[in-house]
Amino acid sequence: MTDAPHRLDCSAAALTANWRALARLSGAAACGAAVKADGYGLGATAVATRLADAGCRDFYVASWAEAAALAPALAGGAARIAVLHGARAADLALADLPGVRPVLSTAAQVRRWRDAGAGRACDVMVDTGMNRLGVAPAEVAEGLLDGLTLDTLTSHLACADDPGHPLNATQRARFAALTGRTAAKRMSLANSAGIALGASYHFDLTRPGLALYGGVPVAALGDVLRPVATVVAEVLQRRLVRAGETVGYNATWRAPADTAVVIANLGYADGYYRAFSDRGRAYAGDAALPVIGRVSMDLVALDATGVDVDEGDWLRFDPDLPAMAAASGTSQYELLTGLGRRLERRWA
Repeated sequence: MTDAPHRLDCSAAALTANWRALARLSGAAACGAAVKADGYGLGATAVATRLADAGCRDFYVASWAEAAALAPALAGGAARIAVLHGARAADLALADLPGVRPVLSTAAQVRRWRDAGAGRACDVMVDTGMNRLGVAPAEVAEGLLDGLTLDTLTSHLACADDPGHPLNATQRARFAALTGRTAAKRMSLANSAGIALGASYHFDLTRPGLALYGGVPVAALGDVLRPVATVVAEVLQRRLVRAGETVGYNATWRAPADTAVVIANLGYADGYYRAFSDRGRAYAGDAALPVIGRVSMDLVALDATGVDVDEGDWLRFDPDLPAMAAASGTSQYELLTGLGRRLERRWA
């Protein structure tokens, strides 16, 4: 196989260090891992197996298709997989996947799972104020969950990335009020940002996602997290653009002086969005190269004036997710999950 002209370098050391840091911050609560959306774009199997080796035991995916793809890699160990989107009728054919359980979120799903029999374990999502997925606390009080083999009672914070938002305390109080109301072995509320809200939000199990991958949802986590993934791309050409000439589609960038320009093998088809036009940056060693002109489907131009970089050399694109999000106006979540499939994921 010919080496691709671009790839995604992933650091197992940074990934596991982030999980261990979040586990420490979770205190007495266990620390799980959201690996939905193919491990936030890095590869769910590659992520989950490394985190399982580090001690993680609870993994979260969105769908049963994701669970079926991941389960063989975790089979035989202590790891468990929870399916956040519950159990549709079509999902019952996969209900016996070892180590996999649904996170039920509607009364119909609860009845469906109960009727499927065999006392299979499940989780249940309770809506405490996000108004997305979840049964109502009143339904729990009325006995909706009676008779279930309930592993974890779960809810999800809507505004944890805004520590001062009053909905955080409201959701925590609503969730805490359910303590002892069910046969659940555990309760879980905090996502990545929720971990930083403090011990009263941790309950028995935390469920970080973005922070595992080097995203920083709140400033309080900025000093403890490391970037995990770095896009690297090969330079296809170095050229001299004379003063007054333009670069790229629609001629949006004009050279203020004679400018050394390199063209790298990367574009929006690889998840390097057009939003980085005139705003992104890459590195050759320690030298920063700003993106100039429009990012196109497969190529991006960078100002290499004064930098020793030429055809065949490789550039590292900025791995700092908060900085990239600020530069592009795109969320850290989208930057990760939008990484293109043409980028080979290389773990070291």
